[in-house]
Amino acid sequence: MLELLDLVTSTLVDGAVNLHDFRHCFLWALIVGICLAFLLGFGMGANDVSNAFGTSVGSGALTLIQAYLLATIFETLGSVLVGYNVIDTMRKGVVDVAVYNNSAGDFMIGQVATLGGCATWLMIATFLHLPVSTTHAVVGATLGFSIACKGFQGIQWMMVVNIVASWFISPIFAGCISLLLYLFVDHVILRTKNPVANGLMWLPIFYFACITFNMFMISYQGSKVLHLSTVPLWVALLISFGAGIIAAGVCHFLIVPRIRRFIAESKTTETTREEQSTSVVISVTEDPDTDKIAIKSGSTTLSTYSSTESSPPSPPAVPNGKIAKFVAWLLPDKTQTESAETLKMFTSVQTMTACFAGFAHGANDVCNAIAPLVALIAVYRDFDVYQKKETPIYVLLFGVLAICVGLWCLGHKVIRTVGTKMSEVNPASGFCIEFGAAVTALLASKLGLPISTTHCLVGAVVTVGSVRGGKAIDWTLFRSVAFSWVITLPVAGGFAAFYMWALHYTIPIRYR
Repeated sequence: MLELLDLVTSTLVDGAVNLHDFRHCFLWALIVGICLAFLLGFGMGANDVSNAFGTSVGSGALTLIQAYLLATIFETLGSVLVGYNVIDTMRKGVVDVAVYNNSAGDFMIGQVATLGGCATWLMIATFLHLPVSTTHAVVGATLGFSIACKGFQGIQWMMVVNIVASWFISPIFAGCISLLLYLFVDHVILRTKNPVANGLMWLPIFYFACITFNMFMISYQGSKVLHLSTVPLWVALLISFGAGIIAAGVCHFLIVPRIRRFIAESKTTETTREEQSTSVVISVTEDPDTDKIAIKSGSTTLSTYSSTESSPPSPPAVPNGKIAKFVAWLLPDKTQTESAETLKMFTSVQTMTACFAGFAHGANDVCNAIAPLVALIAVYRDFDVYQKKETPIYVLLFGVLAICVGLWCLGHKVIRTVGTKMSEVNPASGFCIEFGAAVTALLASKLGLPISTTHCLVGAVVTVGSVRGGKAIDWTLFRSVAFSWVITLPVAGGFAAFYMWALHYTIPIRYR
């Protein structure tokens, strides 16, 4: 206490802030902030990363362990290669940092409160099995601490409006992309007479599209640390198309033959099992009293229809009207079931899009977790609330480490909510869902918009699940998830405001 009084006295006399004294007073804030940032990353890994790989696990394309391994790799790559634009928006775009120019201590404590508010809500949501948005939490907590400290002064309302609008636009946009892709896949592959052959023909094209788009996101206006921000457009296009062509060639000459052999071996195994099974006697009987014919296999009745008819009842008539006929033709047949061979074929491409989605999540959401920590380190290191220096690479890697630890420890709690409980997902629909969500997230990352990958994935799952057959959407679960989205911002903001209020009076007067 006497030391703090001496610091205040020296400040009143000298009229300046000594950086050494400032660091000495706020070392505890830096240490607590680092611990809370790890806890926040842990909560994000347990909750948010499930969005990227939940559909792959739900469809059976990946096991939990495989999903964890791929998430570890591609979350890291996404955050390092693409994530810088989002970090800048989160740490300087929501609140005008100029209002803290003469109160760097308040700003540092505010970052601690932000990290604490986010981490608290994420851990609560994870144990409730609710896939909430870390983006919501960080923005809400940033607003909460600043309102508690400075009122409404300095809040960038237009930026907040843009971010909030993106939360509604992103699930709709991701759902539309996923739906269009699923309709395309349904028409050119799933509903054709030979879906496996057609699918294998389209598989290299899918690989080309995914890799080309991904490489363009990396190479054009990419990471400043890796000196990719100055790459010309034509060079980025050349790199992207080159990588896409190589990926398509690898798929055509290596992956497609392996899939063909795998399917052929599966068919041989199934045929052997059928030959070894007991033969089944099918009998046809007619009931003279009811004038009905019954077709039976053993004791099981396969079908029953009137003996006066030449064949079983025909399917329902096609709707009348040109629009109704077009809609009936456009949308998938909900009674259609994909063969096991078709789904095995899509397992390969869904694994790739799961990595694509993990990369997109790392590009957008990892930055949300570490943005307050980056601001905290910048002020502690340079006494600069404007944070003019670039994000250190070690801070990004620290955030990824925390996320991966959380994923491996608690990721299973939420991963099945998105992947299995909300709607039935198979490799064909999962591929479309992940591709649409990843495209949306990466585009937003390049624009510097911290959108919610949770919203993108859930929007895509609900949109595709609404038009395809199988298990219907669990609307009760969806309402619970949507409600958790609504309350995330105010709850995280409330926690951060409370922490800011509680910590504010620990700051020496000279730094307020």
